[in-house]
Amino acid sequence: MKSRSIKDERKEIALFRSRAFAAGVFVFILLLLIVSRAFYLQVVQYEHYTKLSKENYQKHIPIPPVRGKIYDRNGETLADNHKEYALEVVRDKTENLEEKLTKLAKIFSLSEKDLKKIRKKLRTRNRYQPIEIKKNLSRKEIAIFSANRPRYLGFDIAVRMERTYPLKNIAGHVLGYVGRIDKRDLKKIDKKKYKGSTHIGKAGLEKTYENLLHGEVGYLLVEVDVRGKHKKELGKKRPVAGQDLYLSLDIKLQTKIEKIFEETGHIGAVVALNPVNGEVLAMVSVPSYDLNMFVNGISHANYKALRENPDRPLYSRAFQGAYPPGSTIKPMVALAGLNTGMVTPSQSIRAPGYYRIKGKGRRYRCWKKSGHGYVNMNHAIYQSCDIYFYDLAYRMNIDRFSSELSKFGFGKKTGIDLPHEKTALLPTRDWKKKRYGTNWYPGDTVNVGIGQGYWTATPLQLAHAVGIVAMHGKNPKPHLLRAVKHDKRNSKQEYVPVPLNPPVVLKKASYWNEAIKGMVNVVHGPRGTARRSGAGATYRFAGKTGTAQVFGIAQGAKYNASKLSKKLHDHALFVAFAPVKNPQIALAVIAENAGGGSKHAAPIARKVLDAYFHPNEGENDTEESE
Repeated sequence: MKSRSIKDERKEIALFRSRAFAAGVFVFILLLLIVSRAFYLQVVQYEHYTKLSKENYQKHIPIPPVRGKIYDRNGETLADNHKEYALEVVRDKTENLEEKLTKLAKIFSLSEKDLKKIRKKLRTRNRYQPIEIKKNLSRKEIAIFSANRPRYLGFDIAVRMERTYPLKNIAGHVLGYVGRIDKRDLKKIDKKKYKGSTHIGKAGLEKTYENLLHGEVGYLLVEVDVRGKHKKELGKKRPVAGQDLYLSLDIKLQTKIEKIFEETGHIGAVVALNPVNGEVLAMVSVPSYDLNMFVNGISHANYKALRENPDRPLYSRAFQGAYPPGSTIKPMVALAGLNTGMVTPSQSIRAPGYYRIKGKGRRYRCWKKSGHGYVNMNHAIYQSCDIYFYDLAYRMNIDRFSSELSKFGFGKKTGIDLPHEKTALLPTRDWKKKRYGTNWYPGDTVNVGIGQGYWTATPLQLAHAVGIVAMHGKNPKPHLLRAVKHDKRNSKQEYVPVPLNPPVVLKKASYWNEAIKGMVNVVHGPRGTARRSGAGATYRFAGKTGTAQVFGIAQGAKYNASKLSKKLHDHALFVAFAPVKNPQIALAVIAENAGGGSKHAAPIARKVLDAYFHPNEGENDTEESE
């Protein structure tokens, strides 16, 4: 019995020791965890919790930066900022708020709808933050409130900077506009960068260069009590203003072009480039709209009016309008024919007024019903002979044709620094198969040979292409940003490098002169289709007329514009560059549904060139018929 009792005791002691050891290990691990956690909180996370602690009594109030301005190449202001005065109230600083609101509603003409919105803000926002009562106060309203300020404790007038466009609709599609930040913007932007900011670039260059124009937010550090009430200022970081942009646009030239369209009553577009470096000198789309309407939110009625306007003022015809290029592309087609060996400059064909594939089947008519007789390349360009280019395109076939013409930038974006540029369409065999599920036919090639059929181009693409011809293949990318001013205290501008695309290289450099010779004869030759628009010019220029068919007519039928609605009339087009030697400007003109290019588009182009070369002289009023 005794020995068993000793053995039991030893077992109990061993069990106690094992349990004590396990408890000791558990306590040690627990202490280790506590020490580790304390180390993590007090050492590793020291800065984080210190920051949280400070935020209990400190608050950063964001100070939005002033947006950078936009100027034209000569320093004319295109987008500016002006002071806007708004009436605000801090709920914690006033008494009898409802009574005061009722009185102020009469002074500031606040509707019941306005008061409803104000009351909602007052209910849902911090009682120590200012709430907007009315913005865009007039001088009279400011004077009235200032005289009665002692009666309205807690109410005050705040000063803000608001975007403004002094020229209203001039260059509207290029500049774009800013608007209030909405839910879609919040998903894309860095919210820290836009703290305190209410507006963001929505369209045009305002959108493209938002990062440059916006600037860097500043802040005011204040001490607050437990209820969030401001007690004192602890520090301040000044905001950094956005950078100023200097564009390549000549706003005087731009304004004159818009006035030309106003005088003629045409709807359309003009793009003028410097072919040497790709700078956009003017980019006009008519009609336009007042950019200022969008800054603080356009009314539903005004937006509806713009959207439902049949002339589509919101739509930029210059870089979004896709039109059949018509005969304006004949010089480029001629160059393609030379480069592929399908034709020589002296080679002539008979042009009887119609063309038939392999001498039979459908007749493809020329604009000149009696025909041009025997024509070579020079004659075909300056007389705009359709038959010559029907035949050339057919012999090239669509594969060679599209390959060569794509070198001039057709069928793809130019890469200009504007959002939503259209590619338009340079058709191919594969494109038609995918789009329509049908084969490419020889008749399709014949039509694209004169810039009709499936082929479309933007005015920007046409100006760019004629600029390539003017520069014998040099291919700068069209662009609008010319320089940036980073420091407001320093007048120095940093010029943007000229972006260059690979040049268009032909098998023989002399080919360029062959196409240019025909273009010069278009305006300066005795039988050129735009000879009247070239008459009396103090500079020598090269051009090409174009008339793009909008309404298709049946085989053998006659085209009678007087029996068609205006929207079905032909588009008038013209491309040009000047001077012929050492070109300074290349342009494309389209007048929608105006009729013949020589009668309507070429005179506009001449006025544009006169305005460029003789900015201080009167405009030339030449007019022409094909």
